[in-house]
Amino acid sequence: MRSRLLPLLLILLAGVLLALGFPLAASQAQAEQQRVVVDRIDDTARFASLAQFVTSTSLPDERRATLQHELDRYRDLYGIRAGVFYRDGRTMAASPRDWRVPPESETAGEGGRPDGARAYAEALAGRRSHDPPQVWPWQREGRIAVASPVIRDGDVAAVVLTDSPTGPMRSRILRGWLAIAVGEAAAMLLAVGAALRLTGWVLKPVRTLDRATHEIATGKFTSRVVASVGPPELRRLAHSFNEMAGNVEGALEQQRAFVADASHQLRNPLSALLLRIELLALELPEGNEEMASVRAEGKRLARVLDDLLDLASAEHSDASHVVLTDVAEVAAERVASWRASAEGRGVTLTSAGQAAATGWADPVALSSALDAVVDNAVKFSPDGGTVTVTVRAEGDHVTVETRDSGPGLTDEELERVGDRFWRSGRHQNVSGSGLGLSITRALLAGSGAGLSFAHNSPAGLRVLITVPREAPEVTGQGLAER
Repeated sequence: MRSRLLPLLLILLAGVLLALGFPLAASQAQAEQQRVVVDRIDDTARFASLAQFVTSTSLPDERRATLQHELDRYRDLYGIRAGVFYRDGRTMAASPRDWRVPPESETAGEGGRPDGARAYAEALAGRRSHDPPQVWPWQREGRIAVASPVIRDGDVAAVVLTDSPTGPMRSRILRGWLAIAVGEAAAMLLAVGAALRLTGWVLKPVRTLDRATHEIATGKFTSRVVASVGPPELRRLAHSFNEMAGNVEGALEQQRAFVADASHQLRNPLSALLLRIELLALELPEGNEEMASVRAEGKRLARVLDDLLDLASAEHSDASHVVLTDVAEVAAERVASWRASAEGRGVTLTSAGQAAATGWADPVALSSALDAVVDNAVKFSPDGGTVTVTVRAEGDHVTVETRDSGPGLTDEELERVGDRFWRSGRHQNVSGSGLGLSITRALLAGSGAGLSFAHNSPAGLRVLITVPREAPEVTGQGLAER
């Protein structure tokens, strides 16, 4: 979500900065040009005051020489062309000397920019030049023409015209734009930092909710959310989530308690019933088939009740007894314990893999899980079959793999194996309650381990127990005290 929300905020902020930056840059360029134009207007006004005293146009007198001298000095000092021209276009004084009034037909220069002809025409009408067109930094040939009328006896006697290069002005505009760009970049960096903080503040409760939801989905029903940061709506959502998680945990706890209580309460009547069946069997002839069937069903029911109690206890377990355990040693011990039973059934039970591999597990739960898995593997392997238990450390997990040479399971059966009370239709004649693997999975989940199943090649089933190599996070003090 952050990867989607953050670009949206950055685009909006960048749009705001650009919307402010472009007008600011244009305003700075216009202000710089206006300053140049004001300076040129002052200069033309000064030359116009000098030109008022030039009365003769046929012979250069002292005042015209003075005016010419001022224009030459002005051009040498600033590099700006300047001239004073009569109404009919004749030159009173100009620098350079060969500069003439632009023809009226040339109303626009390069790129469509108005030139001195327009400024000259405005001055002849008795007006000073209006603001000339804006010259931008990329217009290398751009120039600024400014004209002022020379008024004598209320009439326009001549026009002072200046034509200024714009290189220095364009350089100043570029420097101003560079400062604006630096400011925009700094503002954008601040905006990125603010957006990161804002998205982190908004999404922190969402990440906490996601983590808590994942923990509950994996069986940690005690996980809760601290609703202390973020927007009020998300804090209310976190509070509602905690209430929902509490209700779900309470419902599951009631279900476990009911299963455990029902199983416990049924054991006494069942034990009494089995005792009466044994007493009744003493009154019947030996080998009575109905009595043998009743005995078998009674024992099966007792085994189911015992498995239900084990399942309720396994589902209620947590990670408080998880310690650093040598998984390979535990696996070797269970293989040695089951080897005699396997040989009695004509099955070869062997161990392989690493001799030492440590992981974080509940040793009792791990031993019980291995017992159930090895028991199933031996039980379903044919006479002369082989069961191999392999231990290997892979990445952040230790894997205990049990391979058998039994009939295996189909793809559809693999999806259901481990469900409560489920048994393959091909194995109904094999003793069992259908709860063994469910109990195993619950025991492993309580200690942070996992259980999975896969096909074995060429035949049989692979059962994999994965134990984490890093200490799990627990809420109790059991792990910390170790």
